[in-house]
Amino acid sequence: MYQSSFSSSSSSAAKGKSINIAYVEWDTEVASSNVIGQVLEDLGYKVSLTPLDNAVMWESLSKSQTDAMVSAWLPNTHASQYEKYKKDIENLGPNLKGVKVGLVVPAYMNVNSIADLKNEAGKTITGIEPGAGEMITTEKGLKIYNNLSDWKLSSSSTGAMAVELGQAYKNKKEIVVTGWAPHWMFTKYKLKFLEDPQNIYGSSESINTMVRKGLKKDAPEAYKVLDKFNWTEKDINEVMLEIHDGKDPKQAAKDWIAKNPGKVKEWTKGIN
Repeated sequence: MYQSSFSSSSSSAAKGKSINIAYVEWDTEVASSNVIGQVLEDLGYKVSLTPLDNAVMWESLSKSQTDAMVSAWLPNTHASQYEKYKKDIENLGPNLKGVKVGLVVPAYMNVNSIADLKNEAGKTITGIEPGAGEMITTEKGLKIYNNLSDWKLSSSSTGAMAVELGQAYKNKKEIVVTGWAPHWMFTKYKLKFLEDPQNIYGSSESINTMVRKGLKKDAPEAYKVLDKFNWTEKDINEVMLEIHDGKDPKQAAKDWIAKNPGKVKEWTKGIN
């Protein structure tokens, strides 16, 4: 449970109420979930952050087992989950625009397009958790791109992928990973997205906020904050980098909030 740094301004209407935010353990979602969770805690809510597998996260929200998530990548990455559950949840719109998903390689590799991949990295794409949107899309890509017919997609975890990327980069070895931006790895390493002539990953996406049906009635203050929550790539990168460098996610969220009172005030405007 968080400790509020703005307890004196806690909302009397929110005090003591609980809110359960589901998230998938990607760097972007760890950052955003901790920040919005801290803001709600500061308003007086008892906040739980629940890490779940991507598919389970969507299902839990549709069944009102959790209250909200700020982790829906649309219109492409989570298209199948959104189509399956959209009638049972409420989409509050983007909280971060201009995000990108695709295959990523170190800048030193002499390849610029998925269509040009041949024998790089042992014909293996280093992926993340099975069932993640970009993993499903990449599996389809192996069938669509003729040059990838004998390639393998290796599933692991987001953390394991990042470790393998770091090791390969340090030793100037070839590696192809499922990647997305914003992500701290683009700040730490010189990387590039491979061009996608078949457009399997789609164009630029946004990360959206979803809530369970009935939240507006049950927790109107939390609903308002979640509805207004939006920030920039620069904002999320600041939090992600601090977490990656070893800061506790809750503390990184508190520090970002302390540095950005004007932005947080916009999210909480009209809440007493």
